[in-house]
Amino acid sequence: MKTVPPGSPNARRRTVLRGAALASVAGTGLAACSTGDGDDGGKIPATPTAPVDLGAEGDVPKGGAKLYRDANVVVSRSGDGALKAFSTICTHAGCPINKLSGTTLTCPCHGSEFDARTGEVLQAPATEPLHALPVAAKDGRIVAGQKA
Repeated sequence: MKTVPPGSPNARRRTVLRGAALASVAGTGLAACSTGDGDDGGKIPATPTAPVDLGAEGDVPKGGAKLYRDANVVVSRSGDGALKAFSTICTHAGCPINKLSGTTLTCPCHGSEFDARTGEVLQAPATEPLHALPVAAKDGRIVAGQKA
């Protein structure tokens, strides 16, 4: 064990505290990547298993996108009003994407970025685009998923 001169900060205590802080951060990161309860192999399905009513059709502006975190879906609308939808389960490690800035989706686990209008990868480590979903406007509501 190293001897610490009197009056110097306690290096051993500092090392222990630093390690505890890093362990705490690492645990948080792992929790963010945990995507299931174990019944399905620990992964959230990449696409909804049934049609999902996401909300009012007017919630997605022309040329913009809206992230529906609870449904793991992003919907974009082109300038001509056409809707597109994609699963927001990252194709790299299966983490739910929870950040949309403009039309760029960012995965919290490893920083992959995707274009919400096309599903295409903008930044690695992901190499596969997001899964496209059927989407339709029905009675003023946006419905995405199987047989939307």
